[in-house]
Amino acid sequence: MDIKKKIVAEKIEVPVGDLTTCDATQQMIAKGRRDGVETAFDRAVNMKACPIGADSACCKHCFMGPCRLNAKDPYGKVGVCGATIDTIMARNFARMVAAGGAAHTDHGMSMLDLFREVVNGNIKDYVIKDVQKLESVAQSIGIETEGRSTKEIAIDLYEALERTYTAVDGEIPFAKRVPPKTLETWRKQGVVPRGAMREIMDLMHRTHMGVDQDYTNITRQISRTALADGWGGSMVATEISDILFGTPSPVSVEVNMGVLKEDQVNIIIHGHEPNLFESMIESVHEPTLIAAAKAAGAKGINLAGMCCSGAEVLVRHGIPHAGSFMSTEAILITGAVDAMAVDVQCIKQGLVKVAQCYGTHLITTNPRCKIEGAMHIEFHDHDPKKSTDEIVIKAISRFKNRTAKVEIPRNVNTGVHGFSHEYINYMLGGSFRGSYTPLNDNIINGRIRGVAGVVGCTNARIKQDWVHVELVKELIKNDVLVLQTGCAQIALAKAGLTTPEAAHLAGPGLKEVCETVGMPPVLGLGSCVDNSRILIAASEMVRTGGLGDSIADLPVAGCAPEYMSEKAICIGQYFVASGVYTVFGVTFPIVEGTKFHKHLFEEYESMGFGKWGFAVHPHDIARLMIAHIDKKRAALGLDKGRERVLMDMQDRRAIDAA
Repeated sequence: MDIKKKIVAEKIEVPVGDLTTCDATQQMIAKGRRDGVETAFDRAVNMKACPIGADSACCKHCFMGPCRLNAKDPYGKVGVCGATIDTIMARNFARMVAAGGAAHTDHGMSMLDLFREVVNGNIKDYVIKDVQKLESVAQSIGIETEGRSTKEIAIDLYEALERTYTAVDGEIPFAKRVPPKTLETWRKQGVVPRGAMREIMDLMHRTHMGVDQDYTNITRQISRTALADGWGGSMVATEISDILFGTPSPVSVEVNMGVLKEDQVNIIIHGHEPNLFESMIESVHEPTLIAAAKAAGAKGINLAGMCCSGAEVLVRHGIPHAGSFMSTEAILITGAVDAMAVDVQCIKQGLVKVAQCYGTHLITTNPRCKIEGAMHIEFHDHDPKKSTDEIVIKAISRFKNRTAKVEIPRNVNTGVHGFSHEYINYMLGGSFRGSYTPLNDNIINGRIRGVAGVVGCTNARIKQDWVHVELVKELIKNDVLVLQTGCAQIALAKAGLTTPEAAHLAGPGLKEVCETVGMPPVLGLGSCVDNSRILIAASEMVRTGGLGDSIADLPVAGCAPEYMSEKAICIGQYFVASGVYTVFGVTFPIVEGTKFHKHLFEEYESMGFGKWGFAVHPHDIARLMIAHIDKKRAALGLDKGRERVLMDMQDRRAIDAA
């Protein structure tokens, strides 16, 4: 793509239409430039990425370096200690997985800590909202529930799930959910996780100078650590959040910056942990605070989310969502945000300067994430409303004293989100015969070609939302059902792809299934930790039968086309290790043509796992994913013509009765 550039104040300025397809974000970038405010979009244009670092050909793991190898001649030299390009890349990749896995597993541990305190009666502001989910999770790992109290089950569940983090040997509890043949592969290859703390510590030790210097051995521990996230920390975070705050079911939600209201106090919550947001919902409905807002001249208090904590409440409560990671600075430029409260993960330090330019309160709430120049109001689970009430009071004060010129984009889009595993089961089979059988049968008869998970972030080095939208259009046009998590689902909601009406963009088979069930061709599942819902869905497809004996047999593929964080690398690796072909876009931190690259992109599949893929253009990504789905269909014998019959309820009852 040719980009017209002009030099302004010795900096490159790119037309806003080349930075994002989101009209609201374009409008705010343009306003920010007029106001003299810089965003990540501008910084990315003017900050050239280090080519050696981008290829992961740089080693900084001791102080004889940094050692910089040449990606164009990867075996032309080695590091000072003799480390080869494969050792260096494997170490770097391992540390990305360790950091990304630590982020998600620490999130999960925070949720488990909250669960323990609720169960023991030490926290009164939260309760177990979904007892049925509590019981089903307990049953899935072998805990007896019949004739027992909710508290008894919950105590046993806590004690079992604590091993997800602390176990020094054995297997994590949710390994019991893994399809037997997939688990057999893990055991054979030595990658079944113990506790996350043990795995992350082990992996970091291996990457220290002079320890593990065999890229295949490092990769084994990379997978073990990643699986401790996907089937451990992230899965715990999702399941405990559902138990405490409710399991999502589909809800129609407004997204984009037009959800802001000029005549109301606007509060944005941005981050990842749902307990802050859950308490904030209580605070903005507090009568005394509503009265205070009206006394300040506002018509009310308007609460909206951004990034993944926004996605958490979007699927549980239908709270409006203002935008994804790359739009968090842009929304402050509206001048309408009175307070943005953040907790952990994906919080740009650049938010501070933008907030200061418009007099917005940027408030950190978590002791893990303080930002120089931001206000800190610490959030405590034992007294949550003390913190969230104070945030509302700060926002009301800012509204009363607004000086920034307000310009709110009119863009508001509607999406349907909240397709938990439990709801998909109900949606396909009904209240009493919940089942994935209709999904599997329609994959077998060819109406649905396969399933794709298109997940992840937005990235300043690629045109925001464009790849997500074009990729998904291509997939659904080819009868591939799409599952979404994280910022990706907001991109698709803005494009109108997450409503049942979007079925007209799907191929004839997928369209008919969507119209019969009344569902969109793109199912939004929640935040980025909720990728674990995709793992559970894949396991259920295997358990239902007809599509092979392991996750690696399924006609499925995954993709993170605009990923930007180490968490994404960890997510990708736990999908690959689970058996899923996973394609990343933007760039990939491995030099092509090296032994480590061949190991992950080719050899890993022959070991019973999935494998990695890479492409930049959305149509290239789609071709890779569809080709893999077709390969798996052929291996299952599904490439031969079959009668294409859509099952109705009578057919389902006949199967259940048989």
